[in-house]
Amino acid sequence: MSEILVNKLTGTSTAGSILVTGEGNSTTTNLQQGLAKAWGHFDGSAGSVSYGDSFGLSGLIDESSGRYTSTFTNAMANAFYSINCTGSTNRRGQVDTGSIATGSFTAEFTDNSDSFADPSYALLTIHGDLA
Repeated sequence: MSEILVNKLTGTSTAGSILVTGEGNSTTTNLQQGLAKAWGHFDGSAGSVSYGDSFGLSGLIDESSGRYTSTFTNAMANAFYSINCTGSTNRRGQVDTGSIATGSFTAEFTDNSDSFADPSYALLTIHGDLA
């Protein structure tokens, strides 16, 4: 068994760029591009809404039933990042595309009749470029 112990990885040609050889040894992936830049979990049915656990998200605002605005700890480079949003049983998650900004976004959750509804749990994952 081999083990490498390090505290920091730095690319040789560009400090923030590390390539990883993919399956089959025929392609490479930029490690930083593949990492989630932020994620979070919260209970939308709680009286006071806050992240139970998160990374890269610094705030959560309960806008109204089924609508929550999240703010980033560090801003994204642009508003063209990807957000995966899902909720508890019978709660569909989506993003209000008009709310996507470099520093925040609004997630929406609806029930089976397409009415806004609070999820008992909500999961968010964000991929993209940090500023």
